[in-house]
Amino acid sequence: MAKDSLTIIDNRTGTRYELPIEQGTIRAMDLRKIKVSESDFGLMTYDPAFMNTALCKSRITFIDGEQGILRYGGYPIEELAQESNFLEVAYLLIFGELPNADQYRDWCFQITHHTLVHENVKKFMDGFHHDAHPMGILVSTLAALSTFYPSAKRIGDPEERKLQVYRMIGKMPTLSAWAYRHSQGQPFAYPDNELSYTGNFLNLMFKMAEPRYRPHPVMEKALDVLFILHADHEQNCSTSAMRGVASSHVDPYSAAAAAAAALSGPLHGGANEAVLQMLNEIGSKARVPDFIRRVKAGEVKLMGFGHRVYKNYDPRAKIIKQMADAVFDVTGKNPKLEIALELERIALQDEYFIQRRLYPNVDFYSGLIYQSMGFPIDLFPALFAIPRTAGWLAQWKELLEDPEQKIARPRQIYIGEDLRHYRNMAHRMVQHV
Repeated sequence: MAKDSLTIIDNRTGTRYELPIEQGTIRAMDLRKIKVSESDFGLMTYDPAFMNTALCKSRITFIDGEQGILRYGGYPIEELAQESNFLEVAYLLIFGELPNADQYRDWCFQITHHTLVHENVKKFMDGFHHDAHPMGILVSTLAALSTFYPSAKRIGDPEERKLQVYRMIGKMPTLSAWAYRHSQGQPFAYPDNELSYTGNFLNLMFKMAEPRYRPHPVMEKALDVLFILHADHEQNCSTSAMRGVASSHVDPYSAAAAAAAALSGPLHGGANEAVLQMLNEIGSKARVPDFIRRVKAGEVKLMGFGHRVYKNYDPRAKIIKQMADAVFDVTGKNPKLEIALELERIALQDEYFIQRRLYPNVDFYSGLIYQSMGFPIDLFPALFAIPRTAGWLAQWKELLEDPEQKIARPRQIYIGEDLRHYRNMAHRMVQHV
């Protein structure tokens, strides 16, 4: 009879161990049973960048990278992008189910009426230099909210947790837009409770002297879909940062600030900016074949292709590509689109990329759309952070409700010097550093 277990024979001692397999995994602590002697610490795994280590059990997001599948709470991302809206999806991520009519009405009311921030936050933002990066302002201001809401430290209170969820999802668009407007020397626009979540963000970004800002419905819908696509993506760098920091039971604003800082890196939330820079360097459709040749020669990198998880076409990239036409019908075609389409066409037919399973990811087209909608490149990570806040909070809530979770404390393999004794400076040898 087949058994759900793994048999290991330690060739150092000849001892046989049987470890239970649960949901395709073994518990790392079971490996500690494998010892040479009683004084031995026990066996560990070495896994740089957590390439094959699960840090939690989660019900939030499912990804099958081989098949190109992404689901939130079991719902395919394609269906949610077509039929749902961001606030409904945010509710799904955090509470595990789609809301009924009454739940949705109350959810939207709470989020909408928590978009305002304390007036002192404006003074805090004014302290930044005029050319400060919007993401730096956002990370700092998000962390500062913990001082405005000291009750957020009561993470064991379910009602207090829910209040912080309302506040953070509601205020992130305001903080992001204000960070941008401060960098531009523009006055802050205030939230409009009559607008949708994404419509209000466009108002906060682009309202000038008009009595009331009216977002273009195509732009409003496109941004809503982009927010859905970016709402959560399993245990990526920023999400694992959220979980790691939150495991110390810090307030959610401090944990989210750490997650946003992780997101700001060029290998994460700044990846779509790298795609635009690449398209600028290529310059024209005619130069794409030569660029492909240089990629294959190892001279340059092909940005926006490939993914740590997906070994198939990123399902989010398909949705964005379909949505791009509607946006470009309003804004006019982004001149870089022709280069991107040619780059994709050639790469998807080339054995070099097919064998390596390099397909366009979500960053390949999102930057083109954001740029066409009038968003500056240095705001792209903040555009990612706004919707990802829902995912971070869902992961935070799940972490706190999981009895198996403890404060994060990875192990290491020490490879430094063995025991040495201190010598005063007169007796030290010359060090070559």
